[in-house]
Amino acid sequence: MAEENQVKRSLKTRHLSMIALGGSIGTGLFVASGSAISQAGPGGAIVAYIGIGVMVYFLMTSLGEMATYLPVSGSFATYSRRFVDPALGFAMGWNYWFNWAITVAVDVSTCALVLKFWFPHVPGWVFSLFALLLVFLINAISVKSFGETEYWLSLIKIVTVVIFLAVGVLTIFGILGGKATYLHNFTYKKAPFVGGIPAVLSVFVVAGFSFQGTELVGVTAGESENPAESVPKAIKQVFWRILLFYILSIFVIAAIIPYTSKYLLGSSASDIAISPFTLVFKRAGLAAAASVMNAVILTSVLSSANSGMYASTRMLYSMAQDGDAPKIFAKVNKRGVPMAALLGTAFVGLLTFLTSIFGNQIYQWLVAASGLTGFIAWVGIAISHYRFRRAYVAQGRDVNDLVYKAKWFPFGPILALVMCILVIIGQDLQAVAHFDWKAMLVTYMSVPLFLILFFYYKIKHHTHMIPLEEVDLTTPDIKQDFDEEDDTLVEDH
Repeated sequence: MAEENQVKRSLKTRHLSMIALGGSIGTGLFVASGSAISQAGPGGAIVAYIGIGVMVYFLMTSLGEMATYLPVSGSFATYSRRFVDPALGFAMGWNYWFNWAITVAVDVSTCALVLKFWFPHVPGWVFSLFALLLVFLINAISVKSFGETEYWLSLIKIVTVVIFLAVGVLTIFGILGGKATYLHNFTYKKAPFVGGIPAVLSVFVVAGFSFQGTELVGVTAGESENPAESVPKAIKQVFWRILLFYILSIFVIAAIIPYTSKYLLGSSASDIAISPFTLVFKRAGLAAAASVMNAVILTSVLSSANSGMYASTRMLYSMAQDGDAPKIFAKVNKRGVPMAALLGTAFVGLLTFLTSIFGNQIYQWLVAASGLTGFIAWVGIAISHYRFRRAYVAQGRDVNDLVYKAKWFPFGPILALVMCILVIIGQDLQAVAHFDWKAMLVTYMSVPLFLILFFYYKIKHHTHMIPLEEVDLTTPDIKQDFDEEDDTLVEDH
C-alpha cells in the first residue's frame, strides 16, 4: 500500500485513554441505569452490571493483545479475516460499519430531542442536520481533531460522574438534601433482589448496551502514535471505569431513590427530567439540575455520534484496503483522512435520518437491524483472540514475547463468547417463548443479516477456516513504522 494512502498515527496516549474512559458513558448510564434498578432492584442491577463488566474486561484484554500485536484501523474485522476465516472478516466489517452508520443517524435524531428541552418551538430536523454536519467536519479536519474533541467531550462526562458520586454520598449521609437515607432503600419491600434471576438476566441486556463502544480502542489503535504503550494503558482503565462509574453510580442511585419510584422508568434522552442523575442533584438542592444534566447528555450524544462517524469511516477504509469494499474508499487525503469513506458513511447517516422524518417504519427497521451488531462484533473479538493465541503457540512462538498479554487465557475469551451469546439470545425471551415471529424478526434481525453476509462470501470465494499453522502472523509494516518513529519502542517492549 502506498504511503500516501495510509492514515496518520496522530492519536496520543491521553486521547486513547479518554476514548476508552468516555466510550461507554452516555444515556445508558445517565438515564437507563434507573430502569435497571426498577427491574431487578438495587442488588440485581449491581450484580448484572458487575457480570457484564467482567465480560467486557476480558473482551478488552483479548482485543488489547491483538491490537498491540497488529494495530490496524480494521481492528477485529482484520483479525477475523486473518486469524479465523476471510468470510468472517468480511461479515464482521460490514456488520460493524452498518451498526455505526445507523447509530450516527440515531444519535443526531437524539440531539434534536435533547435540544427541544430548551428550544421546544424549533423543528427537530434543524438540530439534527446541524449535529450531523458538525461531526462530519470534526472528522474531515484530521484524526487529531477527532481525538481532541473526544478527549474534551469525555472529560465533561467523567467530571459529571465524579461530582455526582460526591454529591450522592453526601446526600446518603444527610449532609446535603435533608434527611439521610443511609442504606434503607436496599432493604425496602422486596429489595435488594426483585424479580429473581429472570430480572437480573433482563438487566444483563440493558448493561450490555450501556458498554457498547468500549471496543473503539481497537479501531483507534490503527492511528495511535504508540499503540504498544497507549492501548494497554487504555484497557487497564476500562476495568476501573466499569467498577467506579457504573457500579458506584448505581449504588448511589439505589440508596437515594427506592426501586419502586416511577421516576426510574425513563430510558431515553427525552426523559432527562426524570433521569436519576437529575433527581439526585435536585434532592441535593441544585435548582438547575435538569438543565445541567441536559447539557451533559447533549455532549455524550455528540460524543457517540463523533465516535460512530470515526469508527464506521475507518472500518470502511480498512475493508477497501482488504478488497472487501470498493477501492475508492481506500483513498486518503493529505491530512490522512479517508474522505471517500467519510462521505459514504455520512451519506448513509443522512439517508437513515431522513427516513426518520419521511418513513418512520423504515427507520424503525433500520434501527432494529443494527440492534445486536455490537454484540456480534464482541463475539468476533472473542473468537479471533482464541484463534490468534492458539496459532501463535502452534507456530512455535513464545507467548512472553507479546507486547501485551491477556490474562487467564483461554478462560477470558471463552467466558466472553458464552456471555455474549446469552445476551444476544436473551434480548426478547418473551417473543421466543410465545413464537411471536414479528417481534422476533425485529429484535434478532441483525443475526440473519450477519449470516447472509458470511455465507455469501464463503460460497462466492470458497473460503474455509484457516489452519492454525497457516494463520498469517506477520507484522512487517507495523514494526517498521514503530522503529522509524521511536527507535527504542521495539526494544523497550
